[in-house]
Amino acid sequence: MCPINYPPEKIYKPSKLKKPDYDHIILWMLNNNENCKWADFHQEPIEIPTGTLSRHLDTLKRKGFVENFARGYYRITSEGKKKFYELSSGRKKEHKLNYPPKIILKSGRNYYDWILWMVYNNNYCKRSAFLVDPLSINQSSLSKNLSVLIEKGFASKEDGKYVITRAGKSEYSRMLQNYDLDRQTILEEEGKRIEEITMKTIQFFENYNIKDEDIQFRFLNNALRLDYEKVKPLLKDETIFHKILLFLSINHPDQYPSFIPSDDFSKTYKIKKTTLDYYIDEISEGKIYPLRFFKLKPSGKQFYFQSDGRLERILRVITENQINKVAYLNKLFSKPAPQMPLFDMQPIIDDIAEKSCEFLFKKELNASLREFLPEYLKYLAYKIEAKKELKASYDKLEGIIWQNITDIFHSQIYESIENQYEEQIKDIDKKIELNPENLDLYYLKIKILIYFNQYHETIKLLDNMLELFPESEKDIKVLKAAVLRRMQNIEAGLEIINDLIQKFPGDNDLICYKAYWMQYLDKKEEAVKIVQKLVKDEPENGVFQDTFGEILMYFEDYDEATKKFLKTIVISKDDWYIYQTYIKLGICYKALGSYDLAIKNLKKGKNLTKKSSDDVATKQKWISIADLFLTDIEQLYSFN
Repeated sequence: MCPINYPPEKIYKPSKLKKPDYDHIILWMLNNNENCKWADFHQEPIEIPTGTLSRHLDTLKRKGFVENFARGYYRITSEGKKKFYELSSGRKKEHKLNYPPKIILKSGRNYYDWILWMVYNNNYCKRSAFLVDPLSINQSSLSKNLSVLIEKGFASKEDGKYVITRAGKSEYSRMLQNYDLDRQTILEEEGKRIEEITMKTIQFFENYNIKDEDIQFRFLNNALRLDYEKVKPLLKDETIFHKILLFLSINHPDQYPSFIPSDDFSKTYKIKKTTLDYYIDEISEGKIYPLRFFKLKPSGKQFYFQSDGRLERILRVITENQINKVAYLNKLFSKPAPQMPLFDMQPIIDDIAEKSCEFLFKKELNASLREFLPEYLKYLAYKIEAKKELKASYDKLEGIIWQNITDIFHSQIYESIENQYEEQIKDIDKKIELNPENLDLYYLKIKILIYFNQYHETIKLLDNMLELFPESEKDIKVLKAAVLRRMQNIEAGLEIINDLIQKFPGDNDLICYKAYWMQYLDKKEEAVKIVQKLVKDEPENGVFQDTFGEILMYFEDYDEATKKFLKTIVISKDDWYIYQTYIKLGICYKALGSYDLAIKNLKKGKNLTKKSSDDVATKQKWISIADLFLTDIEQLYSFN
């Protein structure tokens, strides 16, 4: 094992009058070592106190400067390296700002775009930066646009500084399309966004000897479009996520006949097969991300290609042309119905497959392509119809429209999804118009909007509900905080919870919500402290005991978590949520290596879902989680 490099004394002992800069010390350690474990920061000569270390590591992780890649082990990120050099060189004091190019500034007072450009192209911006030349945004407009960006999750405010978020980086790319920038400028701007991801992927390619340039390109494309933040609560190790993307990148139709099945891949790349299969299914079916991956299945193999990717875009053109040709000829040679043959899809499918295999897919994939095309035609029919309706208003943003449409498309409900969103919204709006004082109707509309990932519309509706139903302020604001969390704007959600606690100081349910928000922010000490007091005040409240166990489980303190879950079962054995407690208890036992107890509790939880009054979708999600861990345990037993 290599010895740990420690910083020079002038860094960890600056002077008697000056406190050590613990952020600088930690980043120095991580920058000058491949990685560091928790204990390394306690060793001589630096000896950082436990509370101080925990606080500073939490802050550095939250800001993206440090990642916790394994339990108790830490390493610096690309952003962390930049921060380290900034602290080391004293550049922090200078902070020279980059401003938008003239073509953006002279296109009108698009303050939203100006601010987004600024926070993207600078490490951070203070409010004063927007008030002076060349921007000179007035105070009112600045406040309004900053609020919109933060509410949408595109920017965040930290210690009086405005910084870009991951969602903001994607919004920035879309914003550029509104301007007539030359191709080179667009490439340069997009290059900045890609740089952050490529630094990680290059290291990943080196670690796993990925040399095929086609696979590298597909992997990078997948990494840019599939945001790790969405799965981070479940997949804390980003390397595991990268392995899942690698599996999709290797098993692509362009690689045919080369193929690696999931069991071989899991052994070669050291990833659990159950984990790989579960996330490949969730991602490919569009359950996590707006896009999905289509499957071709020749000779028992399975190849994946991305919706709206190169292959799918060309296939779409071929398919649309063929469908349009048949439709136009039908109109041109229309005859009375008795003389007209029935419309037969099979020749159309055959023709599309033949044309696609001439230059797009390898000829050996013809048969599997024919099997896939009926499903694809159903998918495409809805997208084309929606595209026709929206195109007139949003010609310049066609790419965004198609992205938004896929947000509300799920592969398992092809038969019924067409126009479902619009029909449901129209139907509920009519009911609200007839009965505008019925709060339940508004909640039903919220449920529809959330199901179809229409979060910005949900926020607007919730704000409107606050004006209409001020007596339900607490419930509406708690729901708004939850939606903001789904939008990755956790700080804004926490601000709402804190405001509510001040207004309703005796409400322990609100305090319980705050414990969860501390968990979402990776603040273990704060979360545990809050829930400990709740359990002390209401020792017989099963919900608080269960929450305590869940928070401990999130921070991998499985031994203590089992005690809280067992107490929950004693207190609340007949409550509606108890099936979830059993499943979480089973997961903890599995993590502790007590497989028999894990199986017992996971199966008990599955059986109790039948008795719960919870909604079907939630129960099915928990059953899927239980099955994932049961399969994992069975696989472990088979290896022994």
